[in-house]
Amino acid sequence: MLLENALGRAIADGFPVTSGHSLIVPKRHVADPFDLTSDELLACHELMSVLRRTQMKNDLKIDGYNIGVNVGIAAGQTVFHCHFHLIPRRSGDVPDPRGGVRHVIPGKGFYEPSAGER
Repeated sequence: MLLENALGRAIADGFPVTSGHSLIVPKRHVADPFDLTSDELLACHELMSVLRRTQMKNDLKIDGYNIGVNVGIAAGQTVFHCHFHLIPRRSGDVPDPRGGVRHVIPGKGFYEPSAGER
């Protein structure tokens, strides 16, 4: 275990996609974040924030993060205990990171934002 507070834990992901990929897991069993209380969500956010600060202090190559959660079978959920993925990103870890989590649907990650979105 990496970190813990009264309502959650941070653990290393068993199948990390990058170095430092971690899971933030509430202690109470619920299937997804929509069933968490406000206090549980805040506790998970606090764990993510502390872990992020620690990781960025110890690994100066971390330039960003993806935070992800899969809700339901159609979204790829295979573990039906709520957990958040905290995935450190480093410049150059993929050729073009634009689109980020949009890449979960093949071909949807790259798009041209309108002038107002730039």
